[in-house]
Amino acid sequence: MNRIHQALQQDKKLLSIYFTAGYPHLNDTVTIIKELEKNGVDMIEIGLPFSDPLADGPTIQESSTIAIGNGMTTQLLFDQLKDIRKSVQIPLVIMGYFNPMMQFGMEKFCQKCAEIGIDGLIIPDLPLAIYEAEYKALFERYGLHNIFLITPQTSDERIQQIDTISDSFIYMVSSAAVTGSQSGFATEQFAYFKRIADLKLKNPQIVGFGIKDQVTFIQATTYQKGAIIGSAFIQFLSKNPIKNISKFVKSIR
Repeated sequence: MNRIHQALQQDKKLLSIYFTAGYPHLNDTVTIIKELEKNGVDMIEIGLPFSDPLADGPTIQESSTIAIGNGMTTQLLFDQLKDIRKSVQIPLVIMGYFNPMMQFGMEKFCQKCAEIGIDGLIIPDLPLAIYEAEYKALFERYGLHNIFLITPQTSDERIQQIDTISDSFIYMVSSAAVTGSQSGFATEQFAYFKRIADLKLKNPQIVGFGIKDQVTFIQATTYQKGAIIGSAFIQFLSKNPIKNISKFVKSIR
């Protein structure tokens, strides 16, 4: 069974953490992953830095710029992760943009992901129709789950299409804003969370954007299976040593 499926079957709300590979320092990637797992995080999203991350707010954009400046590349990330499954058991997902993956070569990218034990991909700028027509078979060949995003503006019809083609979880964006721009959840967001829950989708949802502390984690998981924290963790890394990651995780749950 895929590691994502195993995590989703646990009888608890899942905490997923996003960080940018190569940030704050080039060789921190594996150390951060190990510390997150050791401190009880359920899933990790590894950000592949890109020069034009349209869906990301200033915090993650800056971390991406720093990581690229540090020398992080797609090939280097794969090199850093080549032995990761000797010590890490939780699901690992790469989140990145289509352009650098295309430049690397999509089949080669998927093959490398499979070799090192990546469980899924989140590619915000890969359209559903193009994925289904051109890449779905490729992803399936290498055992990779493609995770789609929905927003409060996504129609029920499109959500049902995404649910049909998905086979792990749906990344549920809490608002139409970019990452890291939320200060809490308003009434309309709670209504959105409940609306999606009432659709009774076959795939569980994990909420991202705006989760930064215990309060927002609890709010985001009232109806959904889990939550993803990105910008708040990047900000923590910018001010604290990696060895203090335990403090961050304990502040969430």
